[in-house]
Amino acid sequence: MTKSELIEAVAQRTKITKSRAEMVVNCVFDAMTAALERGEGIEIRGYGSFTVRHYQAYDGRNPRTGKAVSVPEKRLPFFKVGKELKVLVNQGMESPQAVAADAGE
Repeated sequence: MTKSELIEAVAQRTKITKSRAEMVVNCVFDAMTAALERGEGIEIRGYGSFTVRHYQAYDGRNPRTGKAVSVPEKRLPFFKVGKELKVLVNQGMESPQAVAADAGE
């Protein structure tokens, strides 16, 4: 799903205009980004949580040239899926054989 598809879905479900839905989606993303920039975690019950992980500087290698490269320390966002979302996603998975058997093929 792209951001524009998300905006469309929000607009349809809430019966608001697309421009209003875009403002809502942008506001949510901006708030999440600001929280992560401050090093705060975000927890959405049943969906998952976002945290910021700190990585130390290290010496790596350029895979193309093999030359040593110094990689600076960094902070990266990390998402951990919630139990309820994991269950819902796994329920949505059906093997092609199961679908064919249900169709009577």
